[in-house]
Order: sequence, then C-alpha cells, then structure tokens
Amino acid sequence: MDFESKADSLLKLMTLEEKVGQMCLYTSDWDVTGPSINRGYEELIRAGRVGAIFNAYTTEYVRSLQKIAVEETRLGIPLLFGYDVIHGHRTIFPIPLGQSASWDTASIRKSEQIAAAEAMSQGINWVFTPMVDIARDPRWGRVSEGSGEDTWLGSIISATRVKGLQHREHDYPSLLACVKHFAAYGAAQAGRDYHTVDMSERSLREWYLPPYKSAIDAGVATLMTSFNEISGVPSTANQWLLTDLLRNEWKFKGFVVSDYTAIEEIIKHGVAKDLAEAGRLALKAGVDMDMQDEAYQHHLAGLVQKGDVNEADIDRSVKRILIAKYKLGLFDDPYLYCNPERERATLLTAEHRSFARKFVSQSCVLLKNENQTLPLPASIKSVALIGPLGDSKVDMLGNWSAAGRAEECVTLLEGLGNNLPESTSIKYVKGCEIDSEKNDNIDDAVRLAASSDYVILALGEGGYMSGEASSRSEIGLPGLQEELALAVLKTGKPVAVVLFNGRPLSIPKLDSLAPAILVTWFGGTEAGNGIADVLTGKYNPSGKLTMTFPLSVGQIPVFYNEKSTGRPIDPSQPDEKYKSKYLDIPNAPLYPFGYGLSYTTFEYSPIAINDTVFREGEVIIASVDIKNTGKHDGEEIVQLYVRDLIGDVTRPLKELKGFQKIMLTKGQATKVTFTLTLDELAYYHQDMHYGWDPGEFELFIGTSSDDTRKVTFTVR
Repeated sequence: MDFESKADSLLKLMTLEEKVGQMCLYTSDWDVTGPSINRGYEELIRAGRVGAIFNAYTTEYVRSLQKIAVEETRLGIPLLFGYDVIHGHRTIFPIPLGQSASWDTASIRKSEQIAAAEAMSQGINWVFTPMVDIARDPRWGRVSEGSGEDTWLGSIISATRVKGLQHREHDYPSLLACVKHFAAYGAAQAGRDYHTVDMSERSLREWYLPPYKSAIDAGVATLMTSFNEISGVPSTANQWLLTDLLRNEWKFKGFVVSDYTAIEEIIKHGVAKDLAEAGRLALKAGVDMDMQDEAYQHHLAGLVQKGDVNEADIDRSVKRILIAKYKLGLFDDPYLYCNPERERATLLTAEHRSFARKFVSQSCVLLKNENQTLPLPASIKSVALIGPLGDSKVDMLGNWSAAGRAEECVTLLEGLGNNLPESTSIKYVKGCEIDSEKNDNIDDAVRLAASSDYVILALGEGGYMSGEASSRSEIGLPGLQEELALAVLKTGKPVAVVLFNGRPLSIPKLDSLAPAILVTWFGGTEAGNGIADVLTGKYNPSGKLTMTFPLSVGQIPVFYNEKSTGRPIDPSQPDEKYKSKYLDIPNAPLYPFGYGLSYTTFEYSPIAINDTVFREGEVIIASVDIKNTGKHDGEEIVQLYVRDLIGDVTRPLKELKGFQKIMLTKGQATKVTFTLTLDELAYYHQDMHYGWDPGEFELFIGTSSDDTRKVTFTVR
C-alpha cells in the first residue's frame, strides 16, 4: 500500500498549525478515579493541534480522546497513544536486566508479544521500549531497564525485543516500538542520571551504538532521543547523530521523538538561549515529535514565518508521523485498539501468569551454594523467612511497572506457601525496613531463625531504588539489612539469601559469610512463585550475570571486556608495585559477567577447532563436549569469546561472540559447536574503517567470562 502518497495527499490539505500539531505529544494524567486529561490539552486535540497522547490507556478512555480527534476536528486525523511498557503491561515480568540474565531470547520475545497484546487491548499503539543503552556503571539506576554491559548480547536482545513487540498475529494490529535512548545514555559520568557523556567516536561506534542499529535493522518504527550530551552536543540537538548517522548512514525511515522535556533542556545544557531556539535546533537536528515541551506548539509556526525554519522540514517530519499512523491502520479504523471484549479477554490471563512464573525462574542467578544449601531439603519442618522483601507486594513490581498492580503480585512468603508441603511451618519476620536505620525487630528475627530448621533471608533494594532518577553512590545493602543478615547468620542455621535488586550490588561481607545467594532481581506479578520454584528445586537455576557485580564501588566502572593497559598485573606477582592495580583490593570483581551456578555440575572437554590457520571466505568451527556430571537435570549457557592479540588499535581481553543454552539430563553429554566468520572479528581501526586484520587470535569457550578453555588460531 502506498502510504507515502496517502501522507502527501493529506499534507496538502493541512494548515501550518495543523502540521505542527501532529508533531506535539502531551501527557495524560491519572487520579483516584482513573485517567484524566488536562483541559488545555483536550482543547488542543479538538483544534487538531495534537498528534499523540501518552500515559493514556483503557479502551473507554482512549476511545473518548480518539473520538474528539477524528470526529470533532477539521481533518479527523487519529491520535497515537504511547506508554512505557518496559517489562510487561498488566502482567509484569522480571525487569529487563533480569530477563537478560536468562540468556533466553525465545522467552524474551514471548514476554514482549504478551506485553504488546495486553497494551494494545487497552488502547495503546505505541510503546516507549526497548531501552538498549549499554551500561558499565551499576550506580546508574537505569541499568535495570537494559541488558547489561555487553554490546554483542545487547544487540541480540535489542532485535529480539523489537520483533516481539511489533509482531503481527492473526488479524490483530501491531504497534509501534520505540528504541531508546539515542545515544549512549548508559555511559553517563559518575553513574549519575542525566549527566554528561564524553567518549571517542571509536568507543561510541564500537560499544554503544550497535544495539540501536540492531533495533533499526529489525524494523523498529520509532526512536527516542537521550537526555545527555555527547562530546559537547545535547543528543536532542545533535545533527550528526540524528541526521548524518541515523538517517543518511543507517537509513532509518521512522520518526524520532524527544524524551520528556528534552528540548527545553537544551537551554539548560547551555546551547540555546530560549525555547524557540531550542525548538529550532531540535528540528534542524532531526527531532520529528516534541514530548511535552510545547516548544514546537508555541514556536515552530512563528519560526517559519520569520524564515528561521523551512516549512519543508516540518512537512518531512509530519509525513513520517502520518505514515506511521497509516501503517497502523488508524485511518481505516481509528478505534482499532478500543475493543472492550478484547481488553477483558487479554489482561492477566492464566496463560500469561504461567509464562511469567517460568520467566522469573529463568532469570534467577545462583551466585553461591556451599554445602548444597539449596534447594531446600525435603525433610525440613520449619522455615523462617526473614527480611524486608519477604512479603512486600509493591516491591515485586520493580520500576516502570506500567499497568501492573501490586495487589496482583505474589510475594516470596506466598510463593513458599504455594510450594512447600502444608506440614512445613513457614513464619515471617521483617527484621528491619529496606532503607531505614531504625532497628525494628532484629532480635525477633534472630529468635525465629534459632528456632527454625532453615532460614531464608529476603534482602535487597526497594523497587523504587532503581530506574530513572535513582542513582546510588553506594550499592551495598541499604539500611540495617547487612546487620540483620550477619546477626541471623551467627545462629549457625542453614541460610539462603534471596536478593531483590535492580542493579548489581556490592556485597563482599555478605558473600563471605552466607552459604547460598540467589539473585532474583524484581520478578513482577509471579515473582514469589517463580523464586520459590527455584528454592524448592522444581526449577534448576540456569541464569548468568549480564552485568558484573563489583567487589567495591571503587572498581566502578568494572566490566569483563576491559583492555590490557601497558602495565597489566601479573597474577603470579600480586605484590609487584608499578602495575595497574589497587593497593587495598584485587582488580577482580566479586562476580564476573557470564557467571551463574546450577544445582548440577557440567564438565567441559578441551576445544576442538577445524583448523589453526584461516583465510578470507573461510569459517572458524569450534566445539566442546559438555557432560552433566551432577545429580540434577539442568541447563547450561555455553559462552564463546575471542581475543585479537595484535590490532591496529588496542583490543579487549575478551569479547563475547556467541552462546548456546542447552539442557542436559544428569549423566547426559552433548557436543556444542560454534561457527564464526572472519567478519565477526572486525573492529574500527585508526582511520575508522571497519574490518578484520590478519594475525593471531585466541578463542575461549566456557561457563563464564573468567572460566573458559582456550585455543589459538591465525588469520592470514
């Protein structure tokens, strides 16, 4: 269908004010009685001067606003309805960082299909996701929304999310996904939200840009700018970023929206004197739609009349927005997303909850399990659940929980009750608050632990402590939780720590004393059931970290694919002074990228490789035999890394280039084979050309980034 011609025909009928209106995005509100709209925004819709509304959902409410747009305006152009659907809509799944720890692209894609179906059933046709920012600093709260520190894995997950969200099934419409935040928002200095980003073009292209490009190649419909500056230019005013790179080099055809008030913030960055100038710079850079600033609404028409803005640039942006609306089918049926029966039949179904429960289990990462503390022994008669996260429904949701409802969440206390035999006594004591210094009932917790067969400590962050505007300078256990844990551990009872967290935590003291630690992130609606499935052994944990857990905040940023430096530390001579190291702690993190235990064990054979010398056009085939040598059936995530030993520029010590998730019954063995092309060895050279070099390489296969087998090969 020729959507471009349709958009061109409509553009010819529009006044300048109506065109500008299509470029304006305003928020809806929520109060105790439900969704509501600012009266001024409602009048703008009625005047044909709004293109989209966000934070509006439910079929009845969306229909009421859409009715104004299509039945009470001169041209009847339908609205887009956007919303932050970050890890589920009504059925809430684990936070994205937790999802990435599953290394399960099929489950990630299915979660996005469910989220899209639920969102669409409530009138939403545009979602502000996926967030694909690579992040190496866990102090930044928004690491919870991304896929961790690795560019290669992040790019795979980015495309997976887009395909899941924009998936068409039967006759149901698709929706618009929005990749964000363009670009390099996750590299904010000091881990402080909204802060400055400054890096070389090589680092930008090699480490931070690929996940956005992956989303665009997967067909993402829209893109959102970031709040930060890069090399002195705010992203929302960056013509090189939004036009030269995005449009001309990458050939992106969708439309670009600013983040919330990002255009106005150009003034505060210090490169525009007022809102009119900020709007002009944003439009010139390539921003098609203004989110909430009113810069376009109040100033674009006047800028055209003064000759400071070319109307053709406005036409270009409006055309992109109109094409998106045509593609959604909104001009054929503006109420396509407003079917109350579909809404009732789609939200929080038993099928969705069942999948969510399994996805929680898949996302859990077992960091430590001394003396087979987990799974819980079948013989236990009494369990003490202790800690502020043990029975908190609201914290199960995590941040950006969309239409999720705390009252519909399953807590860990409830999950244990649903999993353990009725004969097992389960008692709960909070012990302390999440982030308060007030000693509420640590003594009661210790008494309960001492009188029980087994203790589960539910510790971590509150759901509100990660996400946007939630940077932390210290990322240990907040409040008195460590004091609580140490007191309980002194009882000598078997203890399993269950961590709820939106970021990697620095927990060296807890790690040194607790026999078992299970990272569960924030699991969403079915958190308690999914975690309990892991604790009781109904599900054998298989998750692996996609972001490094630091030993100390002093190591940050710490990540697996670091470079050697000219004075690398020699592990055999740790006391040698003039090396790249700390005087007081090791360089190594607490837990590295790719790490995660199972209730079973896996044995890796040496690597077999098809040759030791490769030439252009040939492929590298490497394989290992893996055997389940433990007492449980289990999944293993087999990881492949490479290292370019001599480059035109310095190269990382390791780079992830592949993984496979396999299931082995106890005693079973299988061969896992990886195939690499020489193009996968490419990088940006001094002159910024992208390609591979001849020379020596190392290839690693193993269970984590620091536990691998190695072979060498040469490229001629």
